[in-house]
Amino acid sequence: MKLAAFLSFFAALAMVGGAQPPAASRSAADDAKALPSPQLAGPMSLEETLVARRSVRQFTGAPLTLDQISQLCWAGQGITEPKRGLRTAPSAGALYPIELYIVTADGVDHYLPDGHKLERHVGSDLRPALKSAANDQESIGQAGTCVVITAVMERTSRKYGERAERFCYVEAGHVGQNILLQATSLNLAGVPMGAFDDDKVAAALKLPKDRRVLYLVAIGHPRK
Repeated sequence: MKLAAFLSFFAALAMVGGAQPPAASRSAADDAKALPSPQLAGPMSLEETLVARRSVRQFTGAPLTLDQISQLCWAGQGITEPKRGLRTAPSAGALYPIELYIVTADGVDHYLPDGHKLERHVGSDLRPALKSAANDQESIGQAGTCVVITAVMERTSRKYGERAERFCYVEAGHVGQNILLQATSLNLAGVPMGAFDDDKVAAALKLPKDRRVLYLVAIGHPRK
């Protein structure tokens, strides 16, 4: 099979529901907005992306396109093997505790890997509240989006007990790096953030009680 045909076939498969991870959020899935199909080939090699990636904290404030948001979501948690529901980032026991929330000026959306969709969570701009919960870091207010990486740790602890917390933090690191590298390949930039108040972030974004906030990744157009 020629490469172009293979990529088209694979992209179509990525949009199929596939296997669903245990206890995955399915609320309001029927009303969720389908994202553009992810691109499976880009202008930069992995090696070039690794060389180019840097933490950037100053952004223009320009919004990201839906295509860019789609690609970032897919890089973080997209389904790459629909038959078994396997994703772009490794997960202990393939239990997939990670849940992504996309914070923009338009509101907060929850990413649904199954079907590659965004589910509206809050329809107002919560970036000021998120910024306050993250030690008033200016990057959150300037970035086109902030990806909030959370985990439902019970999905992993059912099998791994006390090790689940470690596994979830490791997995969040995998997801964060995927998102940062994808941003670099899109000529965007980002900065990962660990300085925030977990409970205040959860409250600011009105997250479900079973979501633990692990990591913030601000992504935007870098200020020259």
